[in-house]
Amino acid sequence: MFLGIDIGTSAVKVICTDGTAIFATATAGLTVQSPYPGWSEQAPDAWWLATCAALAEIAKTVPLSGVTGIGLSGQMHGAVLLDSARQVLRPAILWNDSRSTEDCTRLQNVLPNIGSIAGVLPLPGFTAPKLMWVAREEPEVHARIAHILLPKDYIGLRLHGELATDRSDAAGTLWLDQTAREWSEAVAAASDTDIGWLPRLADGHEVVGQVMASAAAETGLPSGIPVVAGGGDAATGAVSLGATEPGRGFISLGTSGQLFVAGDAYHPNPSKYVHAFAHTVPGRWYQMAAMLNGARPIAWLAGQLEIDAGEVVALAESADASRVPTFLPYLTGERSPHGDPHIRAGFFGLEDSTNRAGLCRAVIEAVAFTFADAVDSFGDTIADLPHLAAIGGGSKSPFLLQLIANATGQRIGRTVGSDAGPALGAARLAACGLEVLNLSDLGQQPDVADWFEPAHNEDLIDRLEGYRALYRALKPLNQQPK
Repeated sequence: MFLGIDIGTSAVKVICTDGTAIFATATAGLTVQSPYPGWSEQAPDAWWLATCAALAEIAKTVPLSGVTGIGLSGQMHGAVLLDSARQVLRPAILWNDSRSTEDCTRLQNVLPNIGSIAGVLPLPGFTAPKLMWVAREEPEVHARIAHILLPKDYIGLRLHGELATDRSDAAGTLWLDQTAREWSEAVAAASDTDIGWLPRLADGHEVVGQVMASAAAETGLPSGIPVVAGGGDAATGAVSLGATEPGRGFISLGTSGQLFVAGDAYHPNPSKYVHAFAHTVPGRWYQMAAMLNGARPIAWLAGQLEIDAGEVVALAESADASRVPTFLPYLTGERSPHGDPHIRAGFFGLEDSTNRAGLCRAVIEAVAFTFADAVDSFGDTIADLPHLAAIGGGSKSPFLLQLIANATGQRIGRTVGSDAGPALGAARLAACGLEVLNLSDLGQQPDVADWFEPAHNEDLIDRLEGYRALYRALKPLNQQPK
């Protein structure tokens, strides 16, 4: 049995599998702290406590003593700063944090070709500008840094005691030279980062350590079992779908949203904020549009209306589609395709007759529209894909997937076990690391449970154009951080 541990933004998810069948799943919730506008932080210890809680839940269904290997996955870009004793120096700065906007400008000015080296232009979500902000605003913290890890790799440290990451997660820092698949001394030097602080690099299926006795005592896991490097959540989600082979693509509907296409060569497209990153398996790269808001606006509205996300979707389905306001979903700015950390969310076109159902429909449509923008940003790259698979919590909604199919013009396939996603991919990497699977097996695609064929809807396309026009109109009003 193999465990996949996925350190998400809203929850830690753990699955137990033999590499194909899923025996048990568990989640433990997380919260995000935002002490100032534009800030997004989490305490790394909270990830560890949630991991332990999820493992305890798994143990109620399957004995952890039978686990033979572990793979890790997690939210990308988060800056976990450690001192020489490997103690956390400050809360982790997350992927959707926008405080380092001016540092991005400074980094691009110092290193104009960074988009070609790192696969994307600097944005505040990435890790390197966060280090520049720490150097500028928290010099006493910066002076004590001895090690930098990404979220999943901090859990790796707690499990096996080593400082290691995989190349797909490293790709999201801006410090990785995507062509060489090694740390870039030029980017590190330009971003107030000592390259010696960065962890060793591995491919996702490589064993990087064994569960320590102390971790075994805390978690109930067997001491000494191997842990593989795993991958960033985009890459492990790809592994769960067999998207390790060229020409395969998917959409991910988690807190953030992703449109991912795998390839066997490095093809940067920085002007459209399409990420060109190293995959977690050797000899593979991918292109990805990353939307900071994904299905998050649905959860946000659910919280405001004091209902659950399923009720938001149900209300949206009941709405009068002819009288739906427009919603911009940019709660934390946007990455692809706008590269705009300043834009914010809002409703436009509210009427006296607008009800909760109309608000819900507007938010659900906005999620679909972000994917339409993402498809456009890829240009012809996506034209030859037979379909896009769908994973993530938002993929549970047939209504949302049909809207995405209609708005993008793409055939969408919801796979069996689509909500397992990155955790399943991490477990499959563990199975590969222990030679139960081989690298070619990772390209096996799961069965599609449901197809969503695109249907032309003139009213929906008109609302999409209105949505795009609203962004353009509001952009000049949102050029300064709040």
